[in-house]
Amino acid sequence: MTTNDNLPKLPTDLSIAVIYHSNYGHTKRVAEAVVIGAQKQLAKACVKAVDIHDVDWDFVDAADLLVFGSAVYMGSVTAEFKTFMDETSKRWYHRKWEGKWSAAFANSGGLSGDKLAVLQQICLFAMQHGMNWIGMPLMPTGHGDEDLNRLSSFLGLMTQSLDAPPEVSPNKGDIDTAIWFGEHLAKTIIKHQPKS
Repeated sequence: MTTNDNLPKLPTDLSIAVIYHSNYGHTKRVAEAVVIGAQKQLAKACVKAVDIHDVDWDFVDAADLLVFGSAVYMGSVTAEFKTFMDETSKRWYHRKWEGKWSAAFANSGGLSGDKLAVLQQICLFAMQHGMNWIGMPLMPTGHGDEDLNRLSSFLGLMTQSLDAPPEVSPNKGDIDTAIWFGEHLAKTIIKHQPKS
């Protein structure tokens, strides 16, 4: 008779908040793909996409990992996402998020679209809060529409929505990369849980 005593036990009390702003639905679709990936690793944990217009602050404050996502407007996060960032100033002052895990994704219509500037902006925001950053260690598999990390990003997840409806854009490769990223994020926080 075999037992499962030697198998690793996945934590069920971890939680992830994927906090995003999406004007047209493209960035929301990416956020949902990140959630799908994280839930593959943390099936019993609480993983939720949180629109910045309807923030559950109690859930966000309690989450182990905060994943921030924004569309790119004029080389920056959207005005609405910047407002969300500014609304966290009391949390910054009281160090409420210090030591939490963080990560980010940026979506733009253009191939470059200055997504790197947005990831850097969000990373700096997370560093000001005293958070720990999780990057994107996935090597690019190519540059076609179905390739993973086709945009060759390492600071965080980058996706491109072109000028198409969110049902079809970002493309399959970018959505699959978002799912991969969600899995990676979940694996990282599982790996770094304190030993009982």
